Amino acid sequence: MIVDNALYHRGKRVPLGEGDQSLGHARVPCAPGDFQWIGIHDPSPEELQLIADTFDLHPLAVEDAGDSHQRPKLEHYGDTLFLVLKTLWYVDEEDAVETGEINMFVGADFVVTVRHGEGIDLADSRKDLEERAQVLEHGPMGVMYAICDRVVDEYERVGAALEEDVDEVEESVFSPARTDDSTRIYVLKREIAEVRRAVMPLREPMRKFSMHSDTVPTIRTPIPITAETATYFRDVSDHLQRVSEVIDSLDILLSTAFDGHLARISVQQNEDMRKISAGAALVVVPTLIAGIYGMNYELFPKNDWDYGFAFAVALMVATAAGLFVWFRRSGWL
Repeated sequence: MIVDNALYHRGKRVPLGEGDQSLGHARVPCAPGDFQWIGIHDPSPEELQLIADTFDLHPLAVEDAGDSHQRPKLEHYGDTLFLVLKTLWYVDEEDAVETGEINMFVGADFVVTVRHGEGIDLADSRKDLEERAQVLEHGPMGVMYAICDRVVDEYERVGAALEEDVDEVEESVFSPARTDDSTRIYVLKREIAEVRRAVMPLREPMRKFSMHSDTVPTIRTPIPITAETATYFRDVSDHLQRVSEVIDSLDILLSTAFDGHLARISVQQNEDMRKISAGAALVVVPTLIAGIYGMNYELFPKNDWDYGFAFAVALMVATAAGLFVWFRRSGWL
């Protein structure tokens, strides 16, 4: 359904009438320098096709916009840019990274945003942007910057939340208590892979946008990217690079923590085997003495010696005590 529809003139919003808020009256005339921004959320195929016909969008881009499982990418279709963004948010209780998607069609005098899933509410981004006339004056590319900036800020929040959970895993792995952290490590590595799938493909488009048209004439955009516009995208690119570095470091830390977890399990098993061996020795030696004295040979002082039984018991106790002291000193018990 259509969420919002507005015309922007010199960085200011021009409210539209109720009739212009419907899909049937989506396109409004724009004077030079003005542009229209229409936002839709989880549209039906019929609604999306109507928008495509109204703004003359390429069928392949429209097909991708209708599929909510696209890889982040930037494509050119004539005078229109098509950008796919993955939105992320973190559910701490489940150690889960949830995803949504934003598809953007950017022309010389229009921006169409198609949002799938929950994710980021673009109404807040629009409201914040409308309070920054200096950004809106950059036209559709200013809108693209504002949305990319909001999405990447959420990436940073997800990265910070993952950092906290990875710190918890490290403390648990190297704590004196016996813990089973392998499952949580696997879950976190899987969620980090989800973040990487959203972050990595977006780095190249942001890098391109961070270079203005005078220096990189091969970048074709509906509105030329000036040096000032490129400055905004350079900030987004820097934040995206920072998120990428955080994700890479967290993945390495989790791999190291998993190796440490396996090493601790091996050490604990060795300690358990030493304790079991020491305990068995405390039983085996007295059993050996009892077995020898139970063979009823006259060679052994038992039947014909009044203190034979006491001697055998004392010998068993003495050997067991000696073994116990030796094992404690050597760290086996």
